[in-house]
Amino acid sequence: MSGFRLQSSYVPAGDQPQAIEQLVSGIEKDMKHQVLLGITGSGKTFTMANVIQKVQKPTLILSHNKTLAAQLYGEFKSLFPDNAVEFFISYYDYYQPEAYLPVTDTFIEKDMSMDEEINRLRLKATTSLIGREDVIIICSVSCIYGIGSPEAYKSLLVHIDKSSPMDQKEFLHSLVNIHYIRNDLSLEPGMFRVRGDIIEIFPAYEECALRIELFGDDVDKIYTFDPLTGEMQREFDDFWIYPAKHFVTTRENLNRAMEDIRRELSDRLKYLRGEGMLLEAQRLEQRTLYDLEMMAELGYCSGIENYSRHLEGRKEGERP
Repeated sequence: MSGFRLQSSYVPAGDQPQAIEQLVSGIEKDMKHQVLLGITGSGKTFTMANVIQKVQKPTLILSHNKTLAAQLYGEFKSLFPDNAVEFFISYYDYYQPEAYLPVTDTFIEKDMSMDEEINRLRLKATTSLIGREDVIIICSVSCIYGIGSPEAYKSLLVHIDKSSPMDQKEFLHSLVNIHYIRNDLSLEPGMFRVRGDIIEIFPAYEECALRIELFGDDVDKIYTFDPLTGEMQREFDDFWIYPAKHFVTTRENLNRAMEDIRRELSDRLKYLRGEGMLLEAQRLEQRTLYDLEMMAELGYCSGIENYSRHLEGRKEGERP
């Protein structure tokens, strides 16, 4: 895609042309802050759409709540149908943080209910940011929270090319490394299956699945298909597969992070035991060792974002 192309039967009217020119001029002069006054609702959306078309820059639109974000997503999607207009909001329908009640020695596990469609849209937004330049992200304040290292995420993309031979075992291992789950019975988002010389993958960020047909070590065909009907949709010469989760890292980096976590755990246990906080020390040790075991076996654990400093190699107190 060459750039942003606004499609609308309307044209700027009233004070809109002047507002558009002033906003564009401010952006070109690298002004940090500008305020658009006197326009509300869809008029403001249309004004900003014209600004985006003129400056031709990837755009992040931050909304203060999910409802308005959804409305803006629908409006910008209709104004830029040929561009990557994506949606990035919190995917929690319900969230209860982990807690500890010292009076009864009760540990309450983190509990949550996740909207799978919102999660798909979040992952789709990430793929567009990496793979395209004509991107508009409509988001809520959840976008300010870290979702892992962009460098690690990019380094783990899996590429398939018809002109290159494929080592099937190595390819399947690379899918597992980016959190795809093998399931030879059913095919759902974030899963893959193998049937002879046919590999089927359901990218976690797409609505269609991918089928790879092999002839020995050669890639014969790559195409997307409807996972319900099996109908072929589009054929490719090559294809990039993005991770099924945001928090991903290489095995080498994970091993280094696990050593850092063990060192910090040792320091904290020494402090807690020195203060006579034996119960707290036991609780911390039990939980952290369980998380480390899950990381070693699966490459991730529940609440892995709690270890983001170690995974990204940041120093204590350093900004993400």
